[in-house]
Amino acid sequence: MALKLKRVYLKPEPRDGFRVLVDRLWPRGLTKQKARVDRWLRDLAPSNTLRKWYGHDPRRWAGFKRRYRAELKGARQREALAELKRLRREQNTVTLLFSSREERFNNAAALKVFLR
Repeated sequence: MALKLKRVYLKPEPRDGFRVLVDRLWPRGLTKQKARVDRWLRDLAPSNTLRKWYGHDPRRWAGFKRRYRAELKGARQREALAELKRLRREQNTVTLLFSSREERFNNAAALKVFLR
């Protein structure tokens, strides 16, 4: 079972498999039909406080990952994390979708590392 990352604004492809949006907010300017999101697990997104603190500043990446990991271990994310783990067992490929322009330093990338 493969776990991939993809910016939600990129064209959906069959090789994406099951597409899971892991952002708290719906991507700006994107319709649900065009996004082709199979599941939206907004509870896996970082808190608004953490998201604003990070601000996609690569210098804060290490601190963001550490704080996000702590959030993922909390009660609020437990159910969504269990659902994602279940989907990974059931699907050949799961693609974590994110809206950030930053391809390497985003919550989906940190989530993928956490799941390993």
